[in-house]
Amino acid sequence: MEPIDTDLEYTTSGSSRGLDFRSRFNWLYIIPSLGLAWLAYVIAAVVFQWPVSGVVDPLMVLMIVVFFAFVILLFWAMAPKENR
Repeated sequence: MEPIDTDLEYTTSGSSRGLDFRSRFNWLYIIPSLGLAWLAYVIAAVVFQWPVSGVVDPLMVLMIVVFFAFVILLFWAMAPKENR
């Protein structure tokens, strides 16, 4: 009798494995990490009484730039792939 191999998947060694299409969304994890770094800085400024007035204006410009980068990354991550 031959064994039943319905649970096995056979692949050839010469074929390349396809990329995970959801891996493009991993780039978006940088946005919350920047927010956590800002939150840590603000908490440290409250605890140690650091002046933050010199940091706020450049940081607001950076946040606007990061917002547009987030939108661009989101459209890039959701873009259809060539092989679909």
